[in-house]
Amino acid sequence: MAEEGRVANQPKVYSIAAHRGFADALVAGLVPRYAEDGLGLARLTLLLPSSRARRTIAEAFIRHAGENGTPGLLMPRMAVVGDLDLDEALGPLLDPLGTSDIKPAIDPQRRMFALAALIAEEMGADAPKGATLLRLARETGATMDRLLVEDVGPEQLLDEKVLAIHPSLSEHWQKSLRIFARVQVKWLAWLEANGALDAAARRNRLFDHAAARWKANPPASPIVAAGVTSAAPALARLLRVVADLPQGAVILPDFDLTMSGEVWDELGRAGNRPTPDDTVFDRDDAVTHPQYHLKLLLNRMGVRREEVQPWHRKGMTAAPPERSHAIGALFLPPEASKVWADLPPEKRRLAGVRVMQCANPEEEAQAIALLVREAVEQPEKRVAVVTPDRALARRVVHHLARWDILADDSAGRPLSQTAAGRAFLLAAEVMAENAMSVPLMALLGHPLASGGMERSVWLRQLRRVERELRGPRLEAGLDPVRETVAKLSEKHGNVAKFWEAAEAALVPLVARDHDAAAPLGDLIDTLAASAEALCGERLWAREDGRSLASFVEDFCLHAREAGFAVAPRDVAALLSDAMEQVAVRPPYGGHARVQVLGLLEARMNRADLVICAGLNEGVWPARGSVDALLAPPVLRNLGVPGSDFRIGLSAHDLAGTLGAPEVVLSRAARDEGGPAIPSRFLLRVQALLGDQLSRHEEERAVELAKAISRADPAAPYPRPKPMPSAEQRLVDISATALDRLRGDPYQFYAGKIMQLAELDALDAEPSPAWQGTVAHEILQKWHEADPKVPIAEVMGRVFEARNVHPLMRGLWQPRLQQALEWVEHEITHADGRKVVAVEQWGEMHVDGVRVHGKIDRLDRFADGTLGIVDYKTGSPPSSKMVEQGFALQLGLLGMMAGESGFGGVKGEASAFEYWSLAKAKPDTNPFGFGYVETPLKIGSKRTGIEPEDFLPETETYLTDAITRWIKGDDPFTARFNPDYPAYDTYDQLMRLEEWLPHMDVEEDEA
Repeated sequence: MAEEGRVANQPKVYSIAAHRGFADALVAGLVPRYAEDGLGLARLTLLLPSSRARRTIAEAFIRHAGENGTPGLLMPRMAVVGDLDLDEALGPLLDPLGTSDIKPAIDPQRRMFALAALIAEEMGADAPKGATLLRLARETGATMDRLLVEDVGPEQLLDEKVLAIHPSLSEHWQKSLRIFARVQVKWLAWLEANGALDAAARRNRLFDHAAARWKANPPASPIVAAGVTSAAPALARLLRVVADLPQGAVILPDFDLTMSGEVWDELGRAGNRPTPDDTVFDRDDAVTHPQYHLKLLLNRMGVRREEVQPWHRKGMTAAPPERSHAIGALFLPPEASKVWADLPPEKRRLAGVRVMQCANPEEEAQAIALLVREAVEQPEKRVAVVTPDRALARRVVHHLARWDILADDSAGRPLSQTAAGRAFLLAAEVMAENAMSVPLMALLGHPLASGGMERSVWLRQLRRVERELRGPRLEAGLDPVRETVAKLSEKHGNVAKFWEAAEAALVPLVARDHDAAAPLGDLIDTLAASAEALCGERLWAREDGRSLASFVEDFCLHAREAGFAVAPRDVAALLSDAMEQVAVRPPYGGHARVQVLGLLEARMNRADLVICAGLNEGVWPARGSVDALLAPPVLRNLGVPGSDFRIGLSAHDLAGTLGAPEVVLSRAARDEGGPAIPSRFLLRVQALLGDQLSRHEEERAVELAKAISRADPAAPYPRPKPMPSAEQRLVDISATALDRLRGDPYQFYAGKIMQLAELDALDAEPSPAWQGTVAHEILQKWHEADPKVPIAEVMGRVFEARNVHPLMRGLWQPRLQQALEWVEHEITHADGRKVVAVEQWGEMHVDGVRVHGKIDRLDRFADGTLGIVDYKTGSPPSSKMVEQGFALQLGLLGMMAGESGFGGVKGEASAFEYWSLAKAKPDTNPFGFGYVETPLKIGSKRTGIEPEDFLPETETYLTDAITRWIKGDDPFTARFNPDYPAYDTYDQLMRLEEWLPHMDVEEDEA
């Protein structure tokens, strides 16, 4: 139908301004134009850019019918022809209308494995393995698609323009280009042999086929392309044919018809090359401008800007028309932006647009949730939260759930982050790490895992096993767990039943050689069977389970077809990469008027209130990335858009959302990494508003977000001073606990009276305490060996038994061996002293209180006196610490020895020695490690206790501690003596950081 004011034979290209609302304005114009009595819109075909756009347009038709009271509606046929962001999603195909002669598209997974085989063949011995090889194949496929979408064939890699710049490239880029070109030659031959096409290449042929057919025989029914902005050459040719059809039209979103000719020219040539030798994109092109890709599209369609007409209808959620003028001014190119200073108020009017700045992502999410909650209280008001930040979107969803507002994040989550996907990956990690404790316990404790038992019973037994496994790294495999279960089964019978169910599922995961390559399909089958044995049917039940089942079936099929093999140790990384590419979207059923959208989902969508969140640089727009295989100069000469092109697409996304009646632009001043830089787009909004910015700031929601978690100021937490009862105080004292009781009574109270012990982590890092335990075990076994064997041999046995990590072996074993050999030399060559007890427990009673401890070594001298020896892997306590009463262990052990506390060995202690295994002073011994230290005032020492006073002083300190805390009523004050070098085990329990800054004030007041 001819349009008034349109030149005959002029292409029918229209634009719906940003303020009109694309989907609703489109439907408002299509219905009166193409609806027919009886048939409705059934004869109309809509070409749309994505599946999400199809849903958006369908919802707009339903809203339009409801607004006009239409009882029923025959909707048009809607076909997906392409994607708006070619870098995010490639390959949506035009429905094949008579295209049987066009070869089918190859499955993406099949292509990845086939490319991996070709890359491995081309690179030979230099080819990566496993997950790295598949990652390289995936990147190769993405680069191929970038070229194919731009109609760039592999043969153009040998074009003179590319060959001319080849010598100037770095060696890395030259090698990458050569490998890529050779793989392309082999790939084309592979496709020909298998009768297939790349999806992007087939899409181009479908477009050309449809364009040729429609141009030769225009269809009798109307065809309208709506919202398609991809500037791919083949698609642009098809759109030109649609625009020329008698009943055809092309409708562009957010095309700025108010832009001046000078600004339009400043965008650059955008594909209009002065000569064939010029590149498609000039260095001075404004590729980051939101209108640049539309200019590129029009140029490739052969349509002049003046031929684009405004759409004649507006949508139900249209904003004031001044908004489009302000949006056009907002995104002016750099040179044209100078006119901001002279813009009249009506050209910069952004009424209804608010700017919200929060302190951090949590505050931002809470403020957004409050805005959404407030909006949905108004009948029929629709709200959309748009953000590319998936973490922020999930925060908003969780905050809304507080008020029973179910808002699904329609962009979905990677399969690897869903419950079913995580269970499957944990099984892969158990296989890859040969059942090390961390992935093993994570798999058995996964929310879906129950092994066919009642979940509470399963978890109870799992926690018992996990607690026993905590500590330094155990041996790989299931044997450590079997040993643990055998010990626990004596007390807890259900543990054996639990392990029987778990072991049946776990054995297949560790039955293979960890390093030997195996068929990937077989490994995935094993993982699926084991995961299902643990989780049951719940693994496959929900939408994430269905996605996982489809992924496993597809991935397995093509891995087997390609004969792809991988070592079990690499399977977790390989599957994690692959599952990251699969998006799981939530099912329908959330709040009807609330949407949480990503940029791809938000295109063409419209709501009464749109909240654009995460407007920080690196998020919106995203950081540009360099193609991993082809250098930027090569892509530029081939006419392929660079990473900056995506910034323009992000700018167009923002321009589209700014057209809503109400808009909130939100950002957080900090993110997880520190201070965040505002988005360049947000900075432009603030600059355009100028001195009017204060009137556009959204502060109320931020204040409410702060208030929702704000509580009345709490009084300063007092310094803990527990006062247990007399019965609770009557506990024994170990030789090492007296120091703690005197220096920090609270730690003694927490550990001995409350019996609170710190849990080790699974596969814990070797700590100084662990090192000390290992060293003591080596020395004990060497002392007890009969006949004596070299201490280095004993050390090797202990290291093997404890499965010492190879890194720890490399770093610690050489210096420990030197120190131990020094001990061996000193003892075997000692004259006048004999070892009479090793690692012997002893005890005594003082005022009715049991005092006990273990002595590392007890020596008898020629004169009958005893030597108290304590081994240290680090530096021993100083004489000053002994004098202050904070290192009394040797004295207590000496008192026990005087009362025959160590297996009947009795005598007066005359020597108190620390044998340190730390680095010795130069020239003190030939081993380099090990020395003896006596922490008393002997020789040239000026501080410390006299040797003859050591035991009486120790007894005085012990009696005082018993009198005050065990038999008395002194409080167990936290950090009683600030000079005591306390451990931090109970710092959180005593809430140290809360009262420590006020301690001086508290003492002054007291």
